[in-house]
Amino acid sequence: MSTGRIVSWHADPSVPRFVPPAGAIDAHCHVFGPMARFPFSARAKYLPEDASAEMLFALRDRLGFARNVIVQASCHGTDNAATLDAIARSQGRARGVAVVDPAISEDDLAALHAGGIRAVRFNFLKRLVDDAPQDKFLDVARRLPAGWHVVIYFEADILAELRGFIDALPVPVVVDHMGRPDVAQGPHGADMTAFRALLGSRPDIWFKATCPDRLDMRRAGAGGDPWDGFATAVAPLVADYPDRALWGTDWPHPNMEQAIPDDGHLVDMIPRIAPTAELQHKLLIANPEALYWAD
Repeated sequence: MSTGRIVSWHADPSVPRFVPPAGAIDAHCHVFGPMARFPFSARAKYLPEDASAEMLFALRDRLGFARNVIVQASCHGTDNAATLDAIARSQGRARGVAVVDPAISEDDLAALHAGGIRAVRFNFLKRLVDDAPQDKFLDVARRLPAGWHVVIYFEADILAELRGFIDALPVPVVVDHMGRPDVAQGPHGADMTAFRALLGSRPDIWFKATCPDRLDMRRAGAGGDPWDGFATAVAPLVADYPDRALWGTDWPHPNMEQAIPDDGHLVDMIPRIAPTAELQHKLLIANPEALYWAD
């Protein structure tokens, strides 16, 4: 493998004990390259090894899922070619989330729709993006094709300053990884309380109950797989907002060089945060279908 490129995925993930229901959707995953066909952005903050559509679909089958929602990774910038290529080769079993230049035309948005894109992602993590212009993002949101939504990625410490922006979005909103709360605070900690207030502010905000490997990282004497802190903090949120929760692997776990998760173990988290068949159906089928396969 090429020197300096990051391998962030488990080489041999276990087959999960939990068997997802038929038709289950991994609603948050990515592809990287292949770089020879789909070069990474010159502004990328990390340089991953290739994680191809074929690798993603093989993992999908190994884990027992039927479909994927492929989210444009920041390393590809606003060139969505790799994501669109993966969707095109999925035989109808994938939809996508794009990252776009704020100046994108209506014709280009229509082309993305034809290619299986159903949302745009706005990333507010300063370590991943150089600029996050709220005014320009709002303009894009006002011009989206019918049925699309906005995906936003931020960390808990900037939620308060984003509230005005979120309130102004004219389409449904999906929050990646619940806005990265500190799950060590528990289900009633300050971060989760603030996030619940956001969910209570409008009925069309959804969230991804994802990334225990990022939110419950190993610390001295706590954290890490099996991510008990994540389960404790997130299960009540899914129980209280069952019609607005999504789930995904986050494969190939962008920029994770340490504590790379076993994807089979991530799947085994599902019954710990959604313990009933009804909750699992909403989390894995009904909710992502409503957002990505409504047409």
